[in-house]
Amino acid sequence: MAIKFQYNKTEIQRLNKQLAIREKALPTLKSKETALRLEVKKIADEIEKLKTDLDHKIKIQEDFEALWSEMPDVLVLKSTDINLKNIAGVKIPVLTNVEFEETPISFINQPPWIPQGISFLKDLISLNIDIEVKSKQFEILNYARKKTTQKVNLYEKVQIPDFKSAMLKIKRFLEDAENLSKSAQKIVKQRNAEKEAAL
Repeated sequence: MAIKFQYNKTEIQRLNKQLAIREKALPTLKSKETALRLEVKKIADEIEKLKTDLDHKIKIQEDFEALWSEMPDVLVLKSTDINLKNIAGVKIPVLTNVEFEETPISFINQPPWIPQGISFLKDLISLNIDIEVKSKQFEILNYARKKTTQKVNLYEKVQIPDFKSAMLKIKRFLEDAENLSKSAQKIVKQRNAEKEAAL
């Protein structure tokens, strides 16, 4: 969308202010875009690693699938602590703690692998929650990165050139108007001088 402007000196000042704002903001936006891009890549790598760990753990437990039917119902997810972290002006959720509640059981009549099974389940659940939180981080940061990239492109490729072009057009128009005015004054002066010479 082309910018609208009037052909006067006040408009040049207004456009110059707008141009200065954008030129000043552009390096900051580029830095933000770079930071977000790096963070998005880092989180994507972390998610991939967590998913690999989860797949590995699931494959390990497949050998003991028959044992899971003996597992008593003793583990409940009590709470997840999630804080907010600021990355390049974007707030993302960060998992700080996963808390479980265990129903007390008598280990006398239970198979000896139950404590290890409970620990294994805690790891699986924690990994799943961590993957969900990291996926949310990725989604938020990737959206912010796209918006920042759009703004950088808008400033760099559209608005800054448009403001410069508009200012140039106004300056040329005002110069042409001034030249016409001077030419008109010369013509009037010349005619007046010719009239005076004729008298």
